[in-house]
Amino acid sequence: KVDGVIAKDAKLHVDPDKQTVTVYDEVVQYKEFVYLMMNKPQDCLSATRDRDYRTVIDLLDEGYLMFDLFPAGRLDRDTEGLVLLTNDGQLAHEIISPKKDVYKTYVAHIEGELTEEKMKTLEGGLEILDGNDDAFLTKPARVNILNHGAPSVVEISITEGKFHQVKRMFAAVGCKVVYLKRLSIGELKLDATLELGDYRELTDDELEILKK
Repeated sequence: KVDGVIAKDAKLHVDPDKQTVTVYDEVVQYKEFVYLMMNKPQDCLSATRDRDYRTVIDLLDEGYLMFDLFPAGRLDRDTEGLVLLTNDGQLAHEIISPKKDVYKTYVAHIEGELTEEKMKTLEGGLEILDGNDDAFLTKPARVNILNHGAPSVVEISITEGKFHQVKRMFAAVGCKVVYLKRLSIGELKLDATLELGDYRELTDDELEILKK
């Protein structure tokens, strides 16, 4: 029904801002944009489709498929953690663009010890190879050693998203990443109650955080 009148014409134009649509007396809420927070598992691609591997879209319920969601930024196949799925291209650009300096924070388990000297090298920016094997100078990172020794547990925040960037940065200082998880995008933090592969819509407060 549209405004209480049964709709018989499939071509009927409806203004969702001014009219009320109900199905079996339940009000249908119109959404132009959808924003989902997902805890991406390993062995899953941050992509919309792939012939060989499952993607983050494959984990969604059928009801979300109509919105043509896509991941705002990417995580490596074997990296876990926060992925934002949306159909809001403008917001995705604000998050992804290195020019916006939006920090993405990860926790990494490192094979071997990350010394204070190596940490300072990461913090100052260093040269690595990008996805095309071209030399690339990273912007300064924020690094916090959570557990000293071997293995080291390190929290690192970067504003870029080159191919395997975090792993390549650690490799450049002689350390190997054996586990990697993204914890946050800007001030938006992964919901600790989300199991791997689970997701939920952002709250209004979380959306405001992203839009700041």
